[in-house]
Amino acid sequence: MKKALFISVIILFAFTGFSQQKYAIVIHGGAGVMSKSRMSEEIRTEYKAKLNEALTVGEKQLKEGANAVDVVVAVINVLENSPLFNAGKGAVFAHNKRNELDASIMEGSSLNAGAVAGVDDIKNPITAAREVMTNSKHVLLSGKGASEFAKKQGLEIVSNEYFYTKSRFESLERLLKKERERTKKDNMGTVGCVVLDSHGNLAAGTSTGGMTNKRYGRIGDTPIIGAGTYANNKTCAVSCTGHGEYYIRLGFARDISAMMEYKNLTVDEACREEIRKLTELKGTGGVIAIDAKGNIAMEFNTSGMFRGYIKSSGEKEIAIFK
Repeated sequence: MKKALFISVIILFAFTGFSQQKYAIVIHGGAGVMSKSRMSEEIRTEYKAKLNEALTVGEKQLKEGANAVDVVVAVINVLENSPLFNAGKGAVFAHNKRNELDASIMEGSSLNAGAVAGVDDIKNPITAAREVMTNSKHVLLSGKGASEFAKKQGLEIVSNEYFYTKSRFESLERLLKKERERTKKDNMGTVGCVVLDSHGNLAAGTSTGGMTNKRYGRIGDTPIIGAGTYANNKTCAVSCTGHGEYYIRLGFARDISAMMEYKNLTVDEACREEIRKLTELKGTGGVIAIDAKGNIAMEFNTSGMFRGYIKSSGEKEIAIFK
């Protein structure tokens, strides 16, 4: 009788322990100049619905025990396939009137990472980034080489016209007419995801179309590990959005991890400090991050950032403005 009771207690403890495993997911859809008065309620609802869809996809997988990397890819695929964001289908146009996309992904358990840059025919760049991480000896592939690799991995290849959206093309036309290099408003929409899975592993991913009217094969921070994306189980997982040149100069994502590791800052404190550094340089943007305990941060120095999170506790938020 005592033995049976003991076994029952052990089974109950094991089940309870498993069911209480923490997980959390945080996403962003870009930071930039936004106005509550100029963004209609209909548009806000549309953005929030897509962010909620992405979170729902990620939560379902996490509940089923999926690993953090798979969740990051699945969630970012949802955002890449939407014309609302500057990634995948909704990518902005370069000066040559083509779409050139970047993406990266990193897992915190092994510090393995993969990225693609300047690709123009891979439907889902974040998926290609994962293939680079898992099926090559490299971290970053670019341009035609990245596309050739993606084809060999059996990924979906599309014509560059697939990425066309009227609003993004009109943004380029306005810039060309004014002979300006960039506008903060038209660069919004980089997407990212950071995850803590039920196994205690972290992962981060980011995907973007870059900067409207960019020239000369310009590459921003998104595909640069340590600038736009970083993950380390000892500290945190980070995904960035903003003016990439500043993020590269700061080593933004890695610096957040370093401050947690060497200065014992919390993830929230480290993100706020890094945003302060960004502001000092007169750079703009935002960041999302999560630590190994499921604590999250969503910081930005712009008027808004499309963002949201959900935790295993049921806590959830989707927001646009401060």
